[in-house]
Amino acid sequence: MAGCVKAMKSPSHPTIDERTGMSLNNQLTVDFPLLMRQALASAAVTQACSCTITPLQAWTAQPLTLELDCFEEVGTLLDDPYDEPTFAEYHPAGTRYDSPDAPIAPRFYPTNRCSVARCTRCSRHYLRYNEAGGYFTELRIRALQPDLLVDAPGV
Repeated sequence: MAGCVKAMKSPSHPTIDERTGMSLNNQLTVDFPLLMRQALASAAVTQACSCTITPLQAWTAQPLTLELDCFEEVGTLLDDPYDEPTFAEYHPAGTRYDSPDAPIAPRFYPTNRCSVARCTRCSRHYLRYNEAGGYFTELRIRALQPDLLVDAPGV
């Protein structure tokens, strides 16, 4: 793919430069206001793109239809890769992990383990993380949607 950008590596060190908000490997730590701006920008995109072939409103295994080299990581929601983030989920309205209308709460699982990726073709933003359970690992992805973002206090 000639027009696609390779993704940055995952964060490997917890130190953040407070002046720039960048980790030592130059990956931006995304705070809630920036995440909301990214979500609003995504919602404003109307063009068709290969990244929307499979609906990604709920958490799902990364579909084979996605061209991974057309995504670039633009930040991380992981505060400290050496600290174990909570596995508590945020579902005040009784939704479930795989519900399309489940809140996206950055201080709760699985959002607290995500990188923010942007499609280099259309500029839509997505949340991605590696689900590592039992005997397998699986990359999961969800569209970043402003109407579902919740700045809920952590546990």
